[in-house]
Amino acid sequence: MPIIALLIFAFATAVLALFVPIRYGNRFAFITSLIIFFYSLYLFITFPITANFQYVVDYTWIQSLGIHFKVGIDGISILLVMLTTFLTPLIIFSVRKSEPRPRAFYSLLLFMEMALMGVFVSMDGFLFYIFWEVALIPIYFICMIWGGKDKARITLKFFIYTLTGSLFMLVALIYLYLHTQGQHSFDIQALYTAGRSLSAQGQSILFWFFFLAFGIKMPIFPLHTWQPDTYTDAPTQGTMMLSGIMLKMGIYGLIRWMIPMLPLGLAQNAQYVMWLSVAGIIYAGIIAFTRKDMKRLLAYSSIAHVGLIAAGIFAFNQQGLQGGIIQMLSHGINVVGLFFVADIIQSRTGTRNIPSLGGIRLKAPYLATIFAIIMLGAVALPLTDGFPGEFLLISGVFKYENIAGAIAGLTIIIGAVYMLRTYQSTMLGETSLETDNFTDLTAAEKGVLIPIVIMVILIGIYPNLFLRVSEPAVMKLLSGI
Repeated sequence: MPIIALLIFAFATAVLALFVPIRYGNRFAFITSLIIFFYSLYLFITFPITANFQYVVDYTWIQSLGIHFKVGIDGISILLVMLTTFLTPLIIFSVRKSEPRPRAFYSLLLFMEMALMGVFVSMDGFLFYIFWEVALIPIYFICMIWGGKDKARITLKFFIYTLTGSLFMLVALIYLYLHTQGQHSFDIQALYTAGRSLSAQGQSILFWFFFLAFGIKMPIFPLHTWQPDTYTDAPTQGTMMLSGIMLKMGIYGLIRWMIPMLPLGLAQNAQYVMWLSVAGIIYAGIIAFTRKDMKRLLAYSSIAHVGLIAAGIFAFNQQGLQGGIIQMLSHGINVVGLFFVADIIQSRTGTRNIPSLGGIRLKAPYLATIFAIIMLGAVALPLTDGFPGEFLLISGVFKYENIAGAIAGLTIIIGAVYMLRTYQSTMLGETSLETDNFTDLTAAEKGVLIPIVIMVILIGIYPNLFLRVSEPAVMKLLSGI
């Protein structure tokens, strides 16, 4: 029952957050999310290193339709549950006390945490789809209510994109459900069997149906056009949830659902997705290099990183899959830290325009140091969290196709150029009019950023702590196709 306890507790706290006195709202949301994190940490520490699902709970939900409330975790999903529960308390703690309608804001963040965990533990296709859609509700309201001045148009665009992709996935799931043997079922194993029984042509069609849903959520080039506007316009905590955790839903969907169900579809179409991913790496990296808005630069940087993860996954070898999984962790940690640094800079200067900044190191040495560590993690410096994942990913892509691997490897160079230039323009040199009165990190801001720095270093020095957990599940996935 551990997984059920996690989901119920997260849902209950989301509801209770609506009724807690405003002056205790942040404290309540932070403490309850911290409890969820420590419980998931206990599950991670005691998790048996095996390829099989653990803590499986299977309740009949709608018997006549073969729908079950079936959840469980393996070595892949436990890492994403840990990522979700680690980042959520930090995101909640980063909320400024002046945030309007704080109770609703905290409730939506907690509700989103519950839905995201549900996505990562679902073992029933219908349940997976429900959690997938439920996760869209809180982020929609977060962006619509607390977003920027163009929030209505941008949020509607985001909603239409993601809902359209979800409908393609629903059609594919129903089609597979109707091809399950005996009494129809949405059980994950039944859907695997149904998908593998289809012809190569049938699998290819469903491959693209699933890919639209997962590719939009990630997002991957050319399905990314909603992302820069949404990341830029959303409140910082909404951007953190989207970039740090929610985009991992799409990557996880590829690994858990699409690839195992449609091996012939993968064999026929992986090369196309591989080149889309590689093109996205270069395209997003070049666009990021030209951006002056710090938040928008980070949005395009995220597209480039996701493109590399997708390329590694579709290489479909041990290096690519393991690299994709650990890179999901490091990307989530790094991007949350970077967006929070951008928020700190904007809150003190009133601008995110990079050329208007400079000399922050002279006024805020703690911020400059922490920003440097997180930035170096994002550019995959050895002994930081970005290095193990990018090394494995590029190795996996090289193993699949030398030319694709060489092009994908350019992400290290391009990323280093625009991130180092951003650091130089904001932190170094002389202070500007906007940064003359800049102040260093508060205790609360350090409380958000220091755990991120610790994880940047921990994953970089000891990646096997996480790779050994996912390896049996990855090898099972590879041997099953």
